[in-house]
Amino acid sequence: MHAPTSAPIPTDLLLNAYRSGIFPMADGRADDQIFWVEPRERAIIPLDGFHCSRSLARTLRRERYRVTIDQAFNAVLDACAAPRADHPDTWISERIAASYRALFAAGHAHSVECWDGDTLVGGLYGVAFERVFCGESMFSRSRDSSKVALAWLVVLLRRAGFRLLDCQFMTEHLYSLGAVPISREEYLEALAEAISYGDAGDLRTAYSGIVSAVPAAGSGSVGAGVAGDGVAAGAGAAVADAVGCGADRPGDGTRTAASSPGKVIAQSLIQTS
Repeated sequence: MHAPTSAPIPTDLLLNAYRSGIFPMADGRADDQIFWVEPRERAIIPLDGFHCSRSLARTLRRERYRVTIDQAFNAVLDACAAPRADHPDTWISERIAASYRALFAAGHAHSVECWDGDTLVGGLYGVAFERVFCGESMFSRSRDSSKVALAWLVVLLRRAGFRLLDCQFMTEHLYSLGAVPISREEYLEALAEAISYGDAGDLRTAYSGIVSAVPAAGSGSVGAGVAGDGVAAGAGAAVADAVGCGADRPGDGTRTAASSPGKVIAQSLIQTS
């Protein structure tokens, strides 16, 4: 079903579509029309099932990238919509982009950004409502940057009490990170259940909680300062532990006492996952 107008999709209509299990796409960047999609098979990442390789854990622990939330939503959206070698066109039309910018202004869309110095090198964005997060798109201009962004997202969703991370379509990349396919019927059941729990916590607050658990710069760990609505972070080790991929464990499989605030947070997350 096509919509005949080039005006942005009204925010309420767009959110109601997501709550019904459908989302918009377009045939190309310049296409004013949109069509609604309801996949027969859906990809989700269980929030306790994110797969973190050893190499990704090292990247997180070593703070290769500075990670922020909601600092550069428009830039992330534009990067996701930019032509790529394997995708010369995009489903993110100007109309759809304007619609998600309106969702962001309303507090129902978020971005996670990865920076190398002051250069944006990776990130993702998606739609949030009740306890559901629908990942829309991600991009990477540097090794593992989109994986780092997704690892951070999983931790933030867990800390904020989300229950469903929707990835829409399965890809090899998502499969390698723990995504699983489910039927449309299974997805609608999971969606209804997540919605029934009411509103989740704020993702920015969850982010600030991770950052504040890390010692400030000059105290033996990489710190971060608050800047506007988003927060720059030096808490990769905390995130690596919190997704269950970076912990140092003794041979018997038990955990040693936490040696930093980030590990205290990680222990709490792992025990309640």
